Amino acid sequence: MNLGDTQYEKFRHLLDTVVALRSESDLQSLLTRVVETALEMVDASYGALGVLNQRGDGLSAFVTAGMSPEEVQGIGKAPEGLGVLGVLIDDPRPLRLEDLHTHPKSHGMPANHPDMSSFLGVPVLSRGEAFGNLYLTNKIGGSAFTESDEQVLLGLAAAASVAIDNFRMLERLREFDLVTERERIARDLHDTVIQRLFATGLRLQATVRLIEEPLVAARIEAAVDDLDVTVREIRSAIFELHEPVGAGGLRTAVLALCREIGEATGLKAVVSFEGVVESASSPEILEDVLAVIREGLANVARHSRAKSAAVTVAVDDHELVVSVIDNGIGPLSRGRIGNGLRNLRERAARYGGHSSLLPTEDGGSSLWWVIPIRPVARAH
Repeated sequence: MNLGDTQYEKFRHLLDTVVALRSESDLQSLLTRVVETALEMVDASYGALGVLNQRGDGLSAFVTAGMSPEEVQGIGKAPEGLGVLGVLIDDPRPLRLEDLHTHPKSHGMPANHPDMSSFLGVPVLSRGEAFGNLYLTNKIGGSAFTESDEQVLLGLAAAASVAIDNFRMLERLREFDLVTERERIARDLHDTVIQRLFATGLRLQATVRLIEEPLVAARIEAAVDDLDVTVREIRSAIFELHEPVGAGGLRTAVLALCREIGEATGLKAVVSFEGVVESASSPEILEDVLAVIREGLANVARHSRAKSAAVTVAVDDHELVVSVIDNGIGPLSRGRIGNGLRNLRERAARYGGHSSLLPTEDGGSSLWWVIPIRPVARAH
C-alpha cells in the first residue's frame, strides 16, 4: 500500500484519534476532540459538530472549534440546523462546496460571524442512526476541500461513531449498576433492618407489661413509638430507592419545593412519605399537592412564628393525605375561611375530598388535605 507522506501521516493521525477518543470521560469532551482533530486533518479554519434533536429535524447542540469563546459568545444563538447546515439533516450524505454562499439554501451569516467560503460536511452516525453532522469551513490556503479531505473526514466520522456508541454503552452499564445497587440496598433495608427494628419493638412492648414503674414504662413506650416512626421513614426510603434513576416524580418535586421555601424563608420543613405515593400521582394531582404544601408552608412562615414544620404525603388503598403541621401559635383566624384555605378546599372538592385547618394539642396548627383515590387494577 503506497501512500504519500501526507496521506500516511493523516492515516496515522486517524488511528491515533481512534485510540484517544476511547479515553474521553464525557460526551462533550469527546465531541470537542473530534472537531479539533478534524481541523488538523483536513487543514480547515473552522469546524463544528451539530447534534440532532430527538425528532431529527434540527440541532440540539453545537460544538465548535477554531473560534475563541468570546467570538462564539459574540455570535449569539447557536445554529438550529437551517440553511446549508440543514441540507445534511435532510439528506445525510457528504456535501462539499467551493463557496457555500452560492448554494440555493444559503441564508447568509449572523452578525459578528467570521466570513466562510469553502465547506465540507459529513454525517455522524450512532448505532446506525443519524447522531449529527460534522461541518468544516475555510480550507487553509484559500483552496477548496478535496475528495481526499472528504474521505479522511468520513474516516474520522466513523471513528467518532464508534466512540459515541462505546460512550453510550458505558453510560447504560453505569446506570444499570446504579439501579442494581439501589435495589440491593432497598432489599437489605426491607429484609434485614426493618425486620430487626420490628422485632425489637415487639420485645420492648412485651417488656412494658412486666414493668411496674410508670415512668420507665412510659419511656419504653415512647421508644417503641420512635421505632415505628423510624420504620415508616425507612419504608419511605425504600420506595424512593425503587424509583427510576433520574426520575422526577412527586417525591422529587415535593422535596425540591420544601427546599426552595426553606431557603427563601428560613423555615425548616421535615418531609416524610408513607406508602407508594407515586401510584396516586397524576400531573393534575401533583400540581394540587404542591399547591397545598406551598400554601401550608407559606402560612406557617408568615403567621405561626414556628421554626419548623412537618410535611407528610401519605397514600393507602383508598386516599391520599397531605398534612402540614407546625409547632407555632396556632391558626390566627379560627372560624374565618381565608382565600388560601378556600382555594385548597375547592381543589379537594374536585376529587370528592376535603381540606381543613385545625389547632393542634400543643398549640400549633395542622393543615389537612384529603382526596379519595381509585385503587389500581391488579393483573390477574
